[in-house]
Amino acid sequence: MKKITFVFLACIALFNFTSCSDDDGFTYTAKPDPEGIAFTNSTLETYNLTASNASNIAERLVWNAANFSVQTPVNYEVQGSSVESFESFSVIGVGTQTNQAVTVANMLALAREAGLDNDPTTAAPNNGTVYFRVRAYVGADAGNVVEQLSEVMAVSVTLPEEAEEGLDLPKIFVVGNFLASGGYGTDWTPADAVPLAAAAEGNTAYEGYVFINSETPEFKFLPANTSFDGDYGDTGADNGTFSGTLVQEGEVNAGTPDGTGGYYIVNVDTDALTYDLTKTSWGVIGNATPTGWDSDTDMVYDSATKTWSVTLDLTEQEAPDNGIKFRANDAWDINFGDTDADGTLDFNTNQNIGIPEDGNYTITLDLSNPRQYTYSISKN
Repeated sequence: MKKITFVFLACIALFNFTSCSDDDGFTYTAKPDPEGIAFTNSTLETYNLTASNASNIAERLVWNAANFSVQTPVNYEVQGSSVESFESFSVIGVGTQTNQAVTVANMLALAREAGLDNDPTTAAPNNGTVYFRVRAYVGADAGNVVEQLSEVMAVSVTLPEEAEEGLDLPKIFVVGNFLASGGYGTDWTPADAVPLAAAAEGNTAYEGYVFINSETPEFKFLPANTSFDGDYGDTGADNGTFSGTLVQEGEVNAGTPDGTGGYYIVNVDTDALTYDLTKTSWGVIGNATPTGWDSDTDMVYDSATKTWSVTLDLTEQEAPDNGIKFRANDAWDINFGDTDADGTLDFNTNQNIGIPEDGNYTITLDLSNPRQYTYSISKN
């Protein structure tokens, strides 16, 4: 199994809370502990992380409680980012406890976002840094919320001799008028185009999930995310047409089947010159959920993290016969389980995902890496 090694460089981050007030004149006074509020665990070790143990805990971050001097629970949100500025970030977990498990899958996702690679044919580095911080807040998470962020904890990330499986799958890219509103970058910019992946070298059938967040979608498919050379478009007469067939000369901008935006699974075959899109919304279902196998519990998509998530109460269930599965559109046509219990998803498998004990959980579904779909289940 190919490996990624992560080395934690720094583990101490202090909260410096100050008194503040909201628009209603409602004042919180922060009173931290005498020694300050800090991560209390030491993480000066090397971790060998592989996709085969993606659901395992890589590290449990622990910090001192924040004191806002009010009789209300303090909420903590652990964030991970590939950039120190946290211009974009993933939410690892939210809860009132002063600790949070960080799984191997969480780490792998941040490594991919950091653009790490050890392919000698690319200019991407094989080592870099990812970052963690904790957000403490009181009040509703909108309007009158009062919050404070910890300092950033830097984590050194290194890919050794071989790249993580799936990072080097053959790819094509979707570029169009949805990149900005979908959270990908600048419209019609090849470098910001969304990847689709083939299953193996020599395979011309590509797939991936794309948030085409446009009222009038228009896009093309690129052989590389460096230019429009060799781009594929629709065979129709007008931009935004969906015919399901592609051409590289005299093409127009492609569109969606119903002409509307949404979160789509996109399939393209560059040999057959065909493409198709299926709009999806996602939920969890199973006898570990409040509604059992009768109906889904809907998940919510976050364009900043490129993930779907939901927080709900789950009951202890043992896989493979019990637990939960992910499915699209309240139907079984597109569903995922976990055959190997490794944190990576398998299409239309009969293996459910087990829940270790009763409790309130946050479930995250990450379909942003084509053909390398992952999930995390964190108890709050």
